[in-house]
Amino acid sequence: MANMELLVRTLSFIEDHLEDDLNTETIAKECFASKSSLEKTFRFSLNFSVRDYIIRRRMTKAARIMCQKPELSLLDIAVMYGYSSHEAFTRAFTQVWKCTPSEFKAGRKKRLSPLDLFPRITGIFQVQGEDFMRKAVDVSELYDFIKTRKDCWFISCDIANLIPINEISRDVGDIAILESMRRMEKASGDEDLIFRIGGDEFVILTNSSDEEYAKSIQEKILAMNGTFLPYDKKDVPMSLYAVLRKNDFKTLKYSELFDTLMITIEEKKLQ
Repeated sequence: MANMELLVRTLSFIEDHLEDDLNTETIAKECFASKSSLEKTFRFSLNFSVRDYIIRRRMTKAARIMCQKPELSLLDIAVMYGYSSHEAFTRAFTQVWKCTPSEFKAGRKKRLSPLDLFPRITGIFQVQGEDFMRKAVDVSELYDFIKTRKDCWFISCDIANLIPINEISRDVGDIAILESMRRMEKASGDEDLIFRIGGDEFVILTNSSDEEYAKSIQEKILAMNGTFLPYDKKDVPMSLYAVLRKNDFKTLKYSELFDTLMITIEEKKLQ
């Protein structure tokens, strides 16, 4: 649990200081952790180094500003996020967006997708619960993005029998939550979006209106059920629910979205 709390503190600190001079030593000090502990927590939880995560967050913000304030020069935006040269900014931007800032600004990148905590891999990810996500990511922005994927498919996932897992140890419960995210990422495609809607409930929003594609992801997730989590010389079995729902929301408020997706999972549990 301590590692999850450290991760939340760190992500919050980074988000509040993206325009400042950030390095791992400073972040570790501010979050009351050693540099090595911080890096291990990041790599284990997110498959990123702290530095790589900061680059992705900064380049996401930079891309958004390009769309919102086209009058700003690329050098202005580069300096805003700590880059003293156009060349360094271009390298970082291209690493994340697979095109140069100039190409992005000229419209080569047709859609600005939100990028956050999990491999941008897949998109927005909330690691420690809704309150944190509301702080690190504007939920209304997430909802606006979801609306652009009308008629695509959600796959709502939940850990089966988490209470017995937590009874073994809260630590293994945390490991199970991280493992559920990994399984979903492994099953989903590069353009699919993963986000958290509750304590151990997650959702994949596909980038496809093809139900068969959604079913293929669902089947991959269910095929991993029963796989054991190694913990303290014990093998702990873990399974996920995976339920399909079409993104047919029309007038649903974003404040109701998570509740509706949660109900989808609960209905499956009652069957």
